[in-house]
Amino acid sequence: MRQGAGRAVAAALVCASALSGCVVSPGSSSGAPAPTARTEAPRRATPSPAPPSPSAPPGRSGWNTRPDSVAAVGDSITRAFDACGVLADCPEASWATGSDARVNSLALRLLGESGAAERSWNLARSGARAADLPGQMAQAAERRPGLVTVTAGANDACRPTPALMTPVADFRASFAAALARLWKASPSTRVYVTSVPDLKRLWSTGRDSAEGRQVWSLGVCASMLADPLDTGAAAERRRSAVRERVVAYNEVLREVCVRDERCRYDGGAVFEHPFGAAQLSPWDWFHPSVEGQARLADIAYRNVTAARPPA
Repeated sequence: MRQGAGRAVAAALVCASALSGCVVSPGSSSGAPAPTARTEAPRRATPSPAPPSPSAPPGRSGWNTRPDSVAAVGDSITRAFDACGVLADCPEASWATGSDARVNSLALRLLGESGAAERSWNLARSGARAADLPGQMAQAAERRPGLVTVTAGANDACRPTPALMTPVADFRASFAAALARLWKASPSTRVYVTSVPDLKRLWSTGRDSAEGRQVWSLGVCASMLADPLDTGAAAERRRSAVRERVVAYNEVLREVCVRDERCRYDGGAVFEHPFGAAQLSPWDWFHPSVEGQARLADIAYRNVTAARPPA
């Protein structure tokens, strides 16, 4: 194992968690230099110029393709955990509100560089589950954003065992309560909801990495990633149970969201996205890398600015 990866594992031993939830500052002595095996050429993306400001804010009905501010709630995916360094959030690389031009975040594309700096907020928290959404939405509502992005559900499925996954009914109640809390305080805010990624696909992509397996062995999403090389019947049933729960969560997100035209679901785009090795963190082979965050930003911008929601 490379020295950098060894330090990453040592840090993770101190701070192992489920999908994420453990944050080490970039300057911590437990940090590690970037691995070199999958070095990517920098994306030479430049933020899209911001569109003209809307002449008037939209009302409580209909979709707004050009929101004038963006707040993000959710989990480590939106915090860009492990995208830039080991065991650390990297919000500047967030698909939703980040400032890194290689990602060209949703906020950069909608608001431009200065607008994103002044009128976007990343309120997500690594390790958050659906039960945390109402509280995050309350924080978002205080800012009266034009758009809130929601990415949650992976931590509800990523538990020590499948038996501990969040029940679908509880997941539904938390998501519905989050929307209600937001719209009670900020009824004109639109909501863009991403599907939960296909965790089994991530297992399939990352299991061939010895370094990834070493980190996974510390308890990262154990319900899916435990014993990653075991393809026996019991292991396959366990992984299938987790995948089925993710599918159920995504159906909840779709069902609840389509009831109100102020909410737009991504149509399963993130779940269906084939994250390749370059789009996964070189430290944990599970969270999106900078390149993976850029792909999430592409999906979001396409869906938010479309005249009609995804089929």
